[in-house]
Amino acid sequence: MTAPKRANRKEIKDKDFELIRAINSGQFDRFPDLVKRYEQKLYNFSLRMCRDPADAEDTVQETFLNVFKYLKDFRYETKFKNWLYRVAASTCIKKRRKSKFAPQRELSLDEFYPQSEAEVSDQVPDWAQMPLDKVLSNELLDKINEAIVKLPEKYRLVIVLRDIEGFSTAETAQILNLSDANVKVRLHRARLFLRDKLKGYFKNE
Repeated sequence: MTAPKRANRKEIKDKDFELIRAINSGQFDRFPDLVKRYEQKLYNFSLRMCRDPADAEDTVQETFLNVFKYLKDFRYETKFKNWLYRVAASTCIKKRRKSKFAPQRELSLDEFYPQSEAEVSDQVPDWAQMPLDKVLSNELLDKINEAIVKLPEKYRLVIVLRDIEGFSTAETAQILNLSDANVKVRLHRARLFLRDKLKGYFKNE
C-alpha cells in the first residue's frame, strides 16, 4: 500500500531565498551577508520591545544563533523576513520576561476596547504614513517611542510589527500565531492608546 501523496505547497518568491540556499548548500561564509541584511532592523525592533540596549543586542545575537541553527529546516513557503521576525518575537518575549525592565503589572487598555466590529480599522494611522525624514526631524519619533514602550507586550508586538516594521495584518498574524481578527482588535486598542498620547501632533486629532 502506497502512502498518500502530500499536497505540494507553492513556493513563493523572495529575494532572500538565493542566499539561504547557498548557505544551506554549505556556503556558510555567506551567513554574515544575511546577518548584515537584517541586523540593524532587528536591533531597532528588539530595542522597542526590550527597552534596554544590552537586552536588544542579546536578542539580536540569540535570534541569529537560532536562525543559523534551524535554517536548514526553513521551508520556502513563506518570506524569510516573516520567519526571521517570528524567531525574533519569540526571543524578545523570553528576554523581556527575564528583564529588570519588565513591569510588575502591565497597563490595562480596557478603555480603548472597540465597542463594535465596525470600529476596528486596518487603516495605517497618520503617524505611520509620515516620511521617515519628517519623523526624524522633530520630537515626534521620541514621543512615539515613549508611548510604544508603555504598551503591554502583546499590544506593543502587534503595533511595532504592523505600523513600524510594515508587515500586513495577515503577516503579523502569521508571525505571532494569531488570527487576523485578534491582530485587528489588538492593533485598534494600541492605536487608540497612541492616538491619545500623540494628540496635538496631527490635525483632526
